[in-house]
Amino acid sequence: MNERLLLRLEIDELNAGYAAALDERRFDDWPGFFLPEGLYKLQARENFDRGLPLALIALEGQGMMKDRVYGITQTIYHGPYYTRHVVGPAQVLGEGSEGRVRAQAHYAVFRTRPGDASEVYNVGRYIDEIECTPAGLKLASRLCVYDSEMVLNSLIYPI
Repeated sequence: MNERLLLRLEIDELNAGYAAALDERRFDDWPGFFLPEGLYKLQARENFDRGLPLALIALEGQGMMKDRVYGITQTIYHGPYYTRHVVGPAQVLGEGSEGRVRAQAHYAVFRTRPGDASEVYNVGRYIDEIECTPAGLKLASRLCVYDSEMVLNSLIYPI
């Protein structure tokens, strides 16, 4: 099998596992998709396109991600809702720094409140740097560039 196609399938599996962990509310698993020093950032397309650094969320390392998980699961009170991530096929963009693979995939996140209709919550693309480790592919960085000009209420769960 073509190595590039196999790599794309492995990235698609990484994205499917990532989405399933969030949709199934296995938030404690979320930091494990990243390298220990991994970066997670959620940024508006307008800022990304202009090269502006402002991001809605910027977490550096699994420690900050674990703090976010603690906040989500132990301290934040909000009306309950479910999410459903739909992630498109990965596009391998090439080699990044330190031999990492650069890839992107489009995503849509839907939100459903119990007893209510589903709504589009957030839409955009993941721009990733991925490293192959003995434990499988891990995210060195995930930049979620969202297209929505407005974020519904507050953003609580990872995208």
